[in-house]
Amino acid sequence: MASTIYPAATLPLVNCGQFRRGKLFTKHSRKYSTNSRLFSSPAGRRGLHIVASGTATQYGSVMEVSGRESEPPIYAWPDNNKRPRVCILGGGFGGLYTALRLESLTWPDDKKPQVVLIDQSERFVFKPLLYELLSGEVDEWEIAPRFSDLLANTAVKFFKDRVKSLHPRDHLGTNGDTVSGSAGVVHLESGLLLEYDWLVIALGAEAKLDVVPGSMEYAYPFSTLEDALRVNEKLTALERKYFGKDSPIRVTVVGCGYSGVELAATISERLQARGLVQAINVQKTILPNAPPGNRESALKVISSRNVQLLLGYFVRCIRREEGDIETLQELTNGEAGHDLTDARNPERLVLELEPAERGLKRQTVEADLVLWTVGSKSLLPQLETVNQQIDLSLNSRGQAETDETLRVKGHPRIFALGDSSALRDRRGKLLPDTAQVAFQQADFTGWNLWAAINDRPLLPFRFQNLGEMMTLGRYDAAVSPSFIEGLTLDGPIGHTARKVAYLIRLPTDEHRLKVGISWLTKSAVESAAFVQNTLNEVLSGS
Repeated sequence: MASTIYPAATLPLVNCGQFRRGKLFTKHSRKYSTNSRLFSSPAGRRGLHIVASGTATQYGSVMEVSGRESEPPIYAWPDNNKRPRVCILGGGFGGLYTALRLESLTWPDDKKPQVVLIDQSERFVFKPLLYELLSGEVDEWEIAPRFSDLLANTAVKFFKDRVKSLHPRDHLGTNGDTVSGSAGVVHLESGLLLEYDWLVIALGAEAKLDVVPGSMEYAYPFSTLEDALRVNEKLTALERKYFGKDSPIRVTVVGCGYSGVELAATISERLQARGLVQAINVQKTILPNAPPGNRESALKVISSRNVQLLLGYFVRCIRREEGDIETLQELTNGEAGHDLTDARNPERLVLELEPAERGLKRQTVEADLVLWTVGSKSLLPQLETVNQQIDLSLNSRGQAETDETLRVKGHPRIFALGDSSALRDRRGKLLPDTAQVAFQQADFTGWNLWAAINDRPLLPFRFQNLGEMMTLGRYDAAVSPSFIEGLTLDGPIGHTARKVAYLIRLPTDEHRLKVGISWLTKSAVESAAFVQNTLNEVLSGS
């Protein structure tokens, strides 16, 4: 069954104009009120009916709501109460791979769930390969395929929308509200309501920019496809501006964890002698939590490029350097649609650095572009709920507290994973917010949903650290597998090993095949060009 993208205007809807009592969402008018009949089966809903429009779009038939336009529409599941309804919030590693896992399992005919995947973007993003967009190694479609393409051969339905609020009801009983038969409702920004029997929260996180004065206005994050494309555009604009000039392009990277070091290595390789990359870290070393082999490989590569490490400093503030509007206009020429009032123009900025320990002096650093890689925040606390903050147990980082089966504590019908989950290992330490953790949690979440629906025991999640990988440029990387202690693959071998590992991890067999062919073709073209250049040099020398 082909998957379809459903915009809000074309979804199957039902009228809920008869519901009067009980608040569902706090920040809206009483038009969103409900009582227990909202959660009852279709047969028990008085005044609810579906009206089919005679028009059709590329997404199929358009279903319209009869009655007052102010009433919120409810999504009509194709097989409403006959098969379990699973709603997955977020299409990152956790959400998408959970949906694909559910699709791959063997189900009894009457228990195979109806699955809806919701994300505000139309593309899945393989985030570990975003750096390759800056180096030109990959194309956008390779690491950011459309959900409609990935889910084309599945029964999973994809909705491009943003989650606005949650109304869980499974805390009222062990298996949800026994009166209504629904575990809760998801309210989307488009106004659509989705009832569900099982909910998976994998909303991910966003960059935390509101850290120091000026960081929100002037620094660029690097965590989404839009971020990567925006940074690439700014670098291209700076390369045009400084072409043929003696002054170098100054790029400052705040943070020297994996993301910061990978950015510093990739950008310094791209700019070569035309640029200077300054990497700032509050600790006296880079990659403090990485395996020693990865850290040593990164230091070796960085020391061979135009990268200046400013260790033991934190950023006090970011501000504009004094300049006139003519300079700004000259800089932004060539950027179509660029808004001069935007604070993130690629103009010269000043970062004031404060020493994190004694023995260091205050510094100021000038930059044309500032990249911020420090900190992230969960998207869960942004959701609205009933008369209070979201009715889930959240930690100080805004992540849902889960048990070892990845079920949210107090909510047996809700699973949380990835950046939305606060799960601790056997030593009581929170698991890292990495793609590797989300990969593995998605596999367990899919299986535990199968087990819960089929009344089987759930499996406790146990994270298996398979090692750590990082890119250091077009032909450089560092890979430290956990199963061979002390081994680190670096240089071209590490680069190849990393790309093969991520190729295997791409979402579907079809997409893996397409990307694999593309990468092999590019490699063959580069090899042929290298051989030709070598022959030309030999012949010209003779």
